[in-house]
Amino acid sequence: MARPTTVELLKYFLYLGSLGFGGPVALVGYMQRDLVERRQWFTREEYMKSLALSQLAPGPLAAQLAICLGYVHSRVAGATLVSLAFILPSFIMTVAISWLYVRFGGLSWMQAAFYGVGATVIGIITIAAYKLAKLTMAKDKLQWLIFAVMAVVTAWTESEILWLFVTCGLVAMVAQAPPAWLKRSAPACFVVAATPEVLGQILWFFAKAGAFVFGSGLAIVPFLYGGVVQQYGWLDDKQFLDAVAVAMLTPGPIVITVAFIGYLVAAFPGALAAAIGVFLPVYLFVVIPFPWFDRISANPKVKGFVAGVTAAASGTIAGACFVLARRAIIDVPTLVIGATALVVAWRFKIPEPVLIAVGAAAGVVIFALR
Repeated sequence: MARPTTVELLKYFLYLGSLGFGGPVALVGYMQRDLVERRQWFTREEYMKSLALSQLAPGPLAAQLAICLGYVHSRVAGATLVSLAFILPSFIMTVAISWLYVRFGGLSWMQAAFYGVGATVIGIITIAAYKLAKLTMAKDKLQWLIFAVMAVVTAWTESEILWLFVTCGLVAMVAQAPPAWLKRSAPACFVVAATPEVLGQILWFFAKAGAFVFGSGLAIVPFLYGGVVQQYGWLDDKQFLDAVAVAMLTPGPIVITVAFIGYLVAAFPGALAAAIGVFLPVYLFVVIPFPWFDRISANPKVKGFVAGVTAAASGTIAGACFVLARRAIIDVPTLVIGATALVVAWRFKIPEPVLIAVGAAAGVVIFALR
């Protein structure tokens, strides 16, 4: 294994933040494929440990994993630089789209493009989830059982449940490194003036989202809806749906939708406050506990716990593919687009941004024909 230089690592995360479509499921898969399998910049164990910590801590999964890998590379400096490289491209794009949205009064063209993009992304993330499962679990039957249970639970509930991750970790820990007493018995089986008050509300609300919401992009949407639409009345339902569409259409972490919401509330200062609010806790949840987590990672019980959590994370990601597919595959054209993207991504090494662009073009053409 050859570690990349800091510049090489930052170039990769700038690329991923600029062209990495698909939300947390796809982004996690891209990192596994590119950094572990192809470039071999990180070992499988380093990736799994980072994924486990990212899944256990609240906040957006993909951003957390990127920060973890930056920390593994060069500690606090690496985590800080990677977080900026990964988040800034999608933040800049989102602010630009927010300006266009306010300037021209909506984004109907985006809905047409997203019609095709959403279906294309399903094909891409299905493959990413499959490869991630193969990497993390190999032939371990218990981990595959955990994977299957978490996939079904996530698909059924459309949410990610923290206590189940902890439970899965404990089950795997006991199975792989049982306590002594068990060894002696049976085995374990919206735009307003950007006043300080408003900016403070934005910062505090999104900091809560980053610090207390588990499950990344999949789970944070209901929390955001309850706050920005129902509690504060910053956005109406249509604007909120447009915000979600912006998040899915732009690359990088899906939680960057908070910048769109912040812009509608208080222009650029609002977008900046929202982004800082949601990502700062994520950064701290990596930089503060990682040294401790790293020191104890060699312990057999911790290894078992990490194995259970990563299997649970893989199952949750697979279940999220099903949840996202139900929302993106809504008719025959989207089914055809999704299936075609799946086959093409499986058989040919076509860059994901090209597939996304073709999917968006297909969506615009279909809407025009209708």
